[in-house]
Formats: sequence, structure tokens, C-alpha cells
Amino acid sequence: MTIVGYVLKRYPRYSETFVVNEILAHEAAGLNIEIFALRPPSDTHFQNIISQVRSPVNYIKKPIQGRVSESLNSLAPTAASYFWAELQEANKVIPDFWSKLTVAEGEQASTVYQAAWLAREAKLKGITHLHAHFGSVATSVARLASHFTGIPYTFTAHAKDIFHESVEFADMERKLQDAATVVTVSDYNLNYLQKTYPTAAQQIKRIYNGLDLRQLQYSSPANRPPLIISVGRLVEKKGLSILIDACAILKQRNCEFQCQIVGTGSLEPALKQQIQDLELQSFIEIIGPRPQNDVFQLVQQAAVFAAPYVIGKDGNRDGLPTVLLEAIALGTPCVSTDVTGIPEVVRHGETGLIVPQHHPEKLAFSLQELLTDSALRVKLSIQARQLIESEFDIYRNTAVLRGLFTQRRRGSESKS
Repeated sequence: MTIVGYVLKRYPRYSETFVVNEILAHEAAGLNIEIFALRPPSDTHFQNIISQVRSPVNYIKKPIQGRVSESLNSLAPTAASYFWAELQEANKVIPDFWSKLTVAEGEQASTVYQAAWLAREAKLKGITHLHAHFGSVATSVARLASHFTGIPYTFTAHAKDIFHESVEFADMERKLQDAATVVTVSDYNLNYLQKTYPTAAQQIKRIYNGLDLRQLQYSSPANRPPLIISVGRLVEKKGLSILIDACAILKQRNCEFQCQIVGTGSLEPALKQQIQDLELQSFIEIIGPRPQNDVFQLVQQAAVFAAPYVIGKDGNRDGLPTVLLEAIALGTPCVSTDVTGIPEVVRHGETGLIVPQHHPEKLAFSLQELLTDSALRVKLSIQARQLIESEFDIYRNTAVLRGLFTQRRRGSESKS
């Protein structure tokens, strides 16, 4: 029986609905899943679809006091004693565990500790495959646990884990090379990885994040009020300061509009100050995070979805944001930028409008075009919905992913 362990840095996370959608689609197909979270959730708001997930969630725990004391005869356990106790517990269920530890050379102690915990839990629970999201710490832990146990692993690479300045070439190359298969969410990502890691990334597969289209009914944007909506974390890569500047231009042009920004984040004070400085308080409202169903209603009331994404100073950028796909599916035409894989879904003049990043004038022009041209909104939204139905259906796309879970691991003979 196939049992897949999903390895995540945190679970659940407000912004990672694509992970929940993926798990729900697997469950609907009958796949057995165990979720392994390296850290507890830190968000204060959660999406309502999380309650639909049936798979058990396992959070990393420190070994119990008795186990540590018995192992070290210590009355005052320390981080080192917890670490040592976890290794000894892993050794009880993993053959030749001590000799396999050599593969962890150069890794952080916390990564080795978490990998030993994951390896032991995976063996005890009969996990047959490990799949991590993001090629960062979750994949580091899955990779080591795979080496310890011989259980193959795959991972999905998204955006920050590919492009951020903190990504280490040798570390990513090891993860790509050792994985049974690697998935990424756009052709742009695929081409970048294959160019950057010409040997290790040759087996990478592009599988778009999917949507449950039964939950996203199309509604024509023909007769909507002149409302602009943007949804996302209030961080640099979302380009929301550019949107605010564009709204100032719309105001100068006497264009009728309102703008709602849904989300929270570190830039909220700066963005609110920018709104005040430009005297846009009666035009723009930052309304904070909202449950997913509320977001869908807000998006479907708007004439245009603004996604002015940019590449951050640290290289961070969006891959192919789920909320952008959801807006398109709901029938709200989008204006976005030529960043990463976004033009693969927002095809200029066909399924949406594309403007250069960091260009408020052109963003304002395109927003005004959609606010005032009902026929254009309808044309773009119909063609965009057709693209979503053909390329982004969650059930078709996760079926492809499940096929990868059962493929033979490359180089498995030398690592089991």
C-alpha cells in the first residue's frame, strides 16, 4: 500500500492553500497521506478548507524526559541530550543508522535532528514515499530522512526556494540530484532550473498548481462596479506600493474607482502611510486577511484583479500565485506583470493584460482600460477561464503527481 508523507516547514499556513488543495485532491482519489510539520503554525488566521483535510498531522516533538534521562543518566536535559536521544531512538528502527549519518556532514544540527525524527516516524508508520514542498528546510529534512531509510523522496520547487539570494548552489544541486523526481510549478521555473543546474535538473517536471473548479464557479464581469481588488501578503514582491501609485494616477485622471487590498504583512504600516501621503484614503482600503470563501466573494465583485508583482531586492519573487489563478477562474480579469511564470497564464490581450514591473503609469492605463471596457473584461475572462479548465484542474494535475510518487528512485540501490 502506498502511504505518502507530506513534509512541510509549517502546517497549516494561511498563504499556502495550494498545499491544502493538493492534499484534498489526493484524499479524494484514495491516497493515504501522513502530514509531517517541522514547526507548529504561526499564523493567526486560517483558511476554512483546512477543516476538510482528513490526513493526520504529526508535529516534531522533543523526546520524553524519561527517554533522555535513561539514555544519558542526566537530571538536566540539554539541546545536545535531546539530539543524542533522538539519534538513538532512530537507530532502534533503522538498520545501519550510525553509518548512514555520514551523509549529514555539513548540515545544520537542527536539520539532522528533524531528519532523524522524520526517518523514525516514517519507518514506524510504513511511509513508502516522502514529498516536500519548497526546496528549502523541508526538503533538506526529507532528503536526509530518505538517505537514512531508503524511502524515496520528491519535492515541489516554487519561487523563493529557487530565486532568493540565500539559495546555495551546492545545496540545491544535491537536493535535485538525490530526489526521485522534482516538480516545479511553471515552465519559467523549469527552464531556469535546467539552465542553472544543467546536470542535476534534467529530470524535473512541470506540474501546474491546480484548482478545484467545482468550488470556483465562473461569473461574467460584464456588469461589475469599478472596483479593483488585490489579494496577498503585504510584502515587497507583491508590488502593492506600485498599485497605490497607479491608483494616484487614476485619481488624477478622474477615473471612477475603488480599490481593496486583502491581506496582512510587514509592509502594512508603510503602505497605509503611502495611502495617506497621496490622499487616497477615500479610494483605497486595506482590509486585512479574510477566510477563503470571503475572498472569493470579494474577488467576484470586482471589475479587475491587480497583481503588480515584482522581483524583490533579495531576488525573491512569486512563481504562479494561486490567488491569481483563483481570480481568473472566478471570472475577474487580471492585470499582472511579466515576472516568472505569470505570462503563462496571463497572456497579454488573450487571457489578461501584462505590464512591466515597477511601472505605475502603464499599470494605471491597463486598470483603467478594464474598469471602463465591459466587452474587453468579458472577452478576457472567458478565454482565461477556458485556459484554467484545460491546464489547471487539480484532479488531473495531482493524478500526474501521484504517478511520480510510485516511480523508481534514481540511484536507489546506493542509498537504501
